[in-house]
Amino acid sequence: MTKEEFSAISPSISSQPGCYKYYDVNNELLYVGKAKNLRKRVSSYFHKTHDNRKTQLLVTHIHHIEFTVTDSEHDAFLLENSLIKHYQPRYNIELKDDKTYPYIVIKKERFPRVFFTRHVIRDGSEYIGPFTSVVIARELLDLIKENIPLRNCSLNLSEGNINKGKFKVCLEYHLGNCKGPCEGLQTSEDYNEKLQYIRHILKGNISEVLKELKDEMMQLASEMEFEKAEIIKQKIASLQQYQSKSTVVNPHLGNVDVVTIVRDEQAAYVNYMMLSNGTIIYANTIKIEQKIEETEAAILAIAYARLREKYNSVSKELIAPFIIDLPDESLDLTIPKAGDKKKLLDMSLKNAEIFRSEIKKKNALLLDTATEEQEMQALIELQSVLHLPALPIHIECFDNSNFQGAYPVAAMVCFRNGVAANKDYRHYKIKTVVGIDDFASMSEVVYRRYKRLLDEERSLPQLVIIDGGKGQLGAALKSIDRLGLLSEMTVVGLAKKEESIFFPGDKNPLQLPYDSAAHLLVRRIRDEVHRFGITFHRQLRSAGTFKNELEAIPGIGEKTATELLTEFRSVKNIKLLTERELTRVIGASKARVVWAYFNDAV
Repeated sequence: MTKEEFSAISPSISSQPGCYKYYDVNNELLYVGKAKNLRKRVSSYFHKTHDNRKTQLLVTHIHHIEFTVTDSEHDAFLLENSLIKHYQPRYNIELKDDKTYPYIVIKKERFPRVFFTRHVIRDGSEYIGPFTSVVIARELLDLIKENIPLRNCSLNLSEGNINKGKFKVCLEYHLGNCKGPCEGLQTSEDYNEKLQYIRHILKGNISEVLKELKDEMMQLASEMEFEKAEIIKQKIASLQQYQSKSTVVNPHLGNVDVVTIVRDEQAAYVNYMMLSNGTIIYANTIKIEQKIEETEAAILAIAYARLREKYNSVSKELIAPFIIDLPDESLDLTIPKAGDKKKLLDMSLKNAEIFRSEIKKKNALLLDTATEEQEMQALIELQSVLHLPALPIHIECFDNSNFQGAYPVAAMVCFRNGVAANKDYRHYKIKTVVGIDDFASMSEVVYRRYKRLLDEERSLPQLVIIDGGKGQLGAALKSIDRLGLLSEMTVVGLAKKEESIFFPGDKNPLQLPYDSAAHLLVRRIRDEVHRFGITFHRQLRSAGTFKNELEAIPGIGEKTATELLTEFRSVKNIKLLTERELTRVIGASKARVVWAYFNDAV
């Protein structure tokens, strides 16, 4: 859309608050934005001179525009956030936060179990988190286990099963870690009361638990039950120690959120902290890719809205460095200048800066920000240390991947002039090899790759890297020899855990200098082929491409296999189960078949 074309439609654009959506000629959504005055905001894209190259590029791609008018600027902000999250337009900011964080789950069942997980299943269970640190999550679970007796078995403790006397107490009962609900020695009411303690602890409200435990201790002491009172006293001391270690600044601050931002030319970094009664219960810093010109206030507002939703925050106060749009109109915004709240803001800012510094160091190590001169220097150095006949302008690297000894695939990444050439990356499903044979698989994919390049009369790489060492290197060389290409390119092997280079026929590997540009380039190529291969493997598995090992069991279909994997997460876990544990999920007859299949195979 040209400036003249926009001028023709400009009078028809509303001057009210709302959201605007930019589309290209293929009707792909490019960008979503909000505005207090739609006409004025959209006009600025076509009538202002933009310093940002990406903003200039966006304007050239706009073919048509759509608008949604809202009642207020706040409603426009909420709509914008929802649209960005749903459509993820190319030019909107991108929150780099795709890790699988740990949760603590309170399982939806009679006498609920409490355990650590990375998988959120929509089964009605209560998931508390996500935690940004596995250490913190496990520390909380240990604290709970030490102070609150809960069952950790997976028995089906239905009222009928307990009344029939199907179960007997285990060692955990005799150790005092469980009150024996399996034999009816603990009521569901008493158990659920203890679960409420756990909810308080996980959400940082330890003072509530301490109050109830102190009341219980005093009651036991008044009844002359001094030994039991002493046990409660020890639990109180343990909780107080944890509380003193976790409390930050002032326990009377209440429930607040804290958010800050630091920014450079490449990205923005947002730190978020969630406090409950003066205790930081969640803290996380995320990287945000900036696609076009955005103010810090706009970036921080969108990031905070996402993080608040992700961590299920119900805080009524937000501490921030400046005014931003709020996702909830009932929120109070505080911009502190001194005192405890300013200390929290400074702490958050410090964490954001540390995170940015670490990212920069990592990028420098992986040559992500290398200049053309640095990239060329790395290639010259690699040619020298490997004694290559030509500068390795074109490098290809292969890697095999399988899952628990099954489902083999392979990946190839291509680097040109020291830079990843993503369009030339290739995935391979193994076609001719029966079972798991890394050597034969490597031989197959290398042959397929270079047979195709020959057939299409395309250029060959100067350097081929085979990830996996001598065995895979030998297998690759057989295929290259079959194609008559041994003299056309240099082929080397790369040790799995170290960047040690193997040449054909050499007994001892070549170890590149650790801090050299050549070493960093090889390391980057290796990491990239690993990432690319693993991503492909996960996509195929999640899409159901691979036939599940469970479905190979006679009498076990897709539905039963899905039930088992949903409950126990992997075939490896299922193989370790007893017949009784399997019965709880799939019934006695199928459990007998599954158990016999795996145990007969042992």
